[in-house]
Amino acid sequence: MVTKQLSGTPENADLARADSLAREIFSDVANKWALLIIEALGERTLRFGEVRSEVDGISHKMLTQNLRMLERNGLARRKVHPTVPPKVEYTLTEPGLALRETVHRMCDWTHRYIDHIETSRDRFGTADMP
Repeated sequence: MVTKQLSGTPENADLARADSLAREIFSDVANKWALLIIEALGERTLRFGEVRSEVDGISHKMLTQNLRMLERNGLARRKVHPTVPPKVEYTLTEPGLALRETVHRMCDWTHRYIDHIETSRDRFGTADMP
């Protein structure tokens, strides 16, 4: 993956441009696993296994990939303790915590409207769904 460079000020992060760094960031964090990991971490520090327990259904590979992506984007911090076996902990950084506020609101929105969405899907008919 080629990392796009933001030239100039943040105002130059034109979301309409295909090579926008902002678009790459959206692509990274706007997936179900990243959102669920951000929500799970919250304001806590968790070990890998604890994150995996919090995010039901995520595979070891997907958790690893998403934690690395969050770390690469500066949204999570990984701390390795020099023990045998190594103890690795993850926590959200300041930008990660700021993003979590939005993720948390999305989770609240989902809880608030899930019955409405389910009713709409039932009316639409599941036979037409891919």
